[in-house]
Amino acid sequence: MRTLRTHGLVAVAFVIVAAGCARQFPGPVRPRNEAQQAEGMTVLDDGTISYILERLEISLRPMTDAELNRLFPQNSNSGAESTNPYTYGNWTPLGESYTPQRFTVFQLRTKNYEFPKVRVNPDRAVLRTQNRRTYESLDKLRLGEYYRSHAQAWAGNAFRRYRAAEETLRRTTYRGDMIFSGQEDEGFLVFEPLPTDVTSFTVTLEDVSLRFNYADEPVETTQLTYEFERDIFSGYQPLEEALATQ
Repeated sequence: MRTLRTHGLVAVAFVIVAAGCARQFPGPVRPRNEAQQAEGMTVLDDGTISYILERLEISLRPMTDAELNRLFPQNSNSGAESTNPYTYGNWTPLGESYTPQRFTVFQLRTKNYEFPKVRVNPDRAVLRTQNRRTYESLDKLRLGEYYRSHAQAWAGNAFRRYRAAEETLRRTTYRGDMIFSGQEDEGFLVFEPLPTDVTSFTVTLEDVSLRFNYADEPVETTQLTYEFERDIFSGYQPLEEALATQ
């Protein structure tokens, strides 16, 4: 299991790099074009990749930090004390104007109007990069361990911030429940932040159950792979800030 980064480590890393030469900043994740996707995949204008089988639809959409901050505005405007569990909110490292990524986040949505019931297991999602790195999705246990390390104490303001982040995670991560015919479900799928040498990657849902026996044990399963890419900008500030100053 890889160790997740904390505020302090990120701040130190950014201060050290700032003293050197130009840095690399990742652009937003986007789908690769539809011709590069697997059979049955459709790329939508909002960046969603949807697997469509008759009336079953299983979709992944990459989320930017700005979108996640807008979804949870009250949790994202308190600097280092922001309680948005997916981003650092409006916190920036000392001397910086750029907020690093906390996680790589996707919205996973399932619409089942085809099978009696289906189940997408979020704990069996794997991200594989073009340079052969592999990242498993962060389940509730590992995300909980990450945020418990920020609690600092089991009382007071730090603990309340921890509980606020934990509650948001509980409500908004993809649960992996059984989805019966005529039902829909959605939530977030979370991975570690990707290094800046990653320009393309896949996300594979390795445990999608389509049919079950009398004991609710899966008898028909499939894997779904979604193709993504991003640009890397090299400079002294993120691309959007560089363009704003021109």
